[in-house]
Amino acid sequence: MTISEKDSKILWGRAAGHCSNPDCFIELTQKLNDGDAFNLGEMAHIIARNSDGPRGNDLPEDNSYANLILLCPTCHTRVDKAPLEYPVSLLHKWKLDHEVRIINIFKEKIYTDLILFKRDLCDLLYENKQIWMQFGPESVVAKSDLNSSLHKLWVMRKFDTIIPNNRKIINIFEANRNIFNEGQWKLFQDFKLHATSFEENSYERIESYPRFPLNFSLEFCNA
Repeated sequence: MTISEKDSKILWGRAAGHCSNPDCFIELTQKLNDGDAFNLGEMAHIIARNSDGPRGNDLPEDNSYANLILLCPTCHTRVDKAPLEYPVSLLHKWKLDHEVRIINIFKEKIYTDLILFKRDLCDLLYENKQIWMQFGPESVVAKSDLNSSLHKLWVMRKFDTIIPNNRKIINIFEANRNIFNEGQWKLFQDFKLHATSFEENSYERIESYPRFPLNFSLEFCNA
């Protein structure tokens, strides 16, 4: 039984494309000078599928998200070579703590100056926009070459950059509610609806979801 596409996407998305070992946290997708990228990540079993495997037991385990943890090759080898040093409980803790860490990025950052807030926000939006323009399904290459492998890069960039950036944006808005007027807060709600729907669609395709609200970037970044 192979790991399903849905479970794979959920694992990658919630780990934001980084190794879940708190002492590692290496980025698992590396970009080459020619714009291509390669994937270092390995979806490791917390409990082996076979009873004689690392942390195996007499009960069969599956390839579901609940039994997987995203690691770099080095950490994957280490935890499987020394299963007594890396028990099931520790790997579950790594995974939970890592996902909470990703969710909470920028959550406690408080701004007193809207100008500084806009600077950080626009940096995140610009990075997302550049990825969309270079690798997205509406990019020039994707439209001109239907056989391009660009889709693979697009999927990687969604999970290691765009989705984490969107979460950061949501977190910093919600942590700084008092510096926005009602119109700005409404624009944020439009963005949040787009961002959460975009993430859901990345895990499992949905029929349609709200597009990026252009007025959001016009209000905060003048672009």
